[in-house]
Amino acid sequence: MALARGRRGGRGFDYWPGFVDALSTMLLVMIFLLSVFMLAQFFLSRDISGKDNALIKLNRQIEELTSLLALERARGADSQASLNMLSASLAQTQDDKNRLQGLLDESRAGASATGGAAAAAQQALDAEKQLSARAAAQVEILNQQISALRRQIAALEDALNASESRDRESQTRIADLGSRLNVALAQKVQELARYRSDFFGRLREILGNRPGIRVVGDRFVFESEVLFDVGQAAISAPGRAEMDKLASAISDLEREIPPEIPWVMRIDGHTDKSPIRGGRFTSNWELSASRSIAVVQYLITKGVSPDRLVAAGFGEFQPIDKGEDAEALRRNRRIELKLTER
Repeated sequence: MALARGRRGGRGFDYWPGFVDALSTMLLVMIFLLSVFMLAQFFLSRDISGKDNALIKLNRQIEELTSLLALERARGADSQASLNMLSASLAQTQDDKNRLQGLLDESRAGASATGGAAAAAQQALDAEKQLSARAAAQVEILNQQISALRRQIAALEDALNASESRDRESQTRIADLGSRLNVALAQKVQELARYRSDFFGRLREILGNRPGIRVVGDRFVFESEVLFDVGQAAISAPGRAEMDKLASAISDLEREIPPEIPWVMRIDGHTDKSPIRGGRFTSNWELSASRSIAVVQYLITKGVSPDRLVAAGFGEFQPIDKGEDAEALRRNRRIELKLTER
């Protein structure tokens, strides 16, 4: 690379300082945007927490109002039943009064010998009038009580409607906050995808076009022979050289990705379907897991944070080539790197 720069310097003007200034400006802009995003995320989280507490309090008030409304309605039903009974009693008393009044009229139209019967009838009539007056007074009191209960029920229904309206408004606000949060999460996923693309591009530059190393979809793939001897889980000397380059790239990635993005580098071990015969491994599961763990442990010794690494073994059960020949088996023996969310 130094030779190439020397040749370009000999040919003409050096554009490198300009590129450095442009990259520095872009980095400052990215830092500013990430700071704004983190601040907005903090206020958004606090707003959602406050809305949740308000919604819980509002739901408790609605439950209390609903219980009180049911109680008042039950009391109103009891009062209405009492009113109906008193009304029936008043009607019966009025019928008795009319009957006694008829008897009194008949008694007054009769002879003077019937004067005693008329007096008795008059006394009975007076008693019925008193009873009717008392019944009418009780009916009036019950009517007043029913009117008061109806006013209370109407007030409770108004309060319940107001609470339900506030609840709907709160639900709408929470839905809006959830939508905004989903947008923010989607942006984080897009950021992670961008860092993944940049990271794989950097790995291609560092590792070059060496046979046995390639990109497959969203994964960077090392054929096992690049890192391990046949049937072994200890990284070979040439493999350690490749891992040193990989560790440097992952360390750079740790510094570049914002801390609020929950990313990990997953190291997946895969074997072919040839059965294990002899040696210290009893199955392809054990061999694939041991190889992925060996890669993780080596990267940690080179300064990569353990909380950014995940080791997984898949044995022979995730082949990328269904063939039976030696080339297919060689392709299936591999270590895959995948930048993903935790």
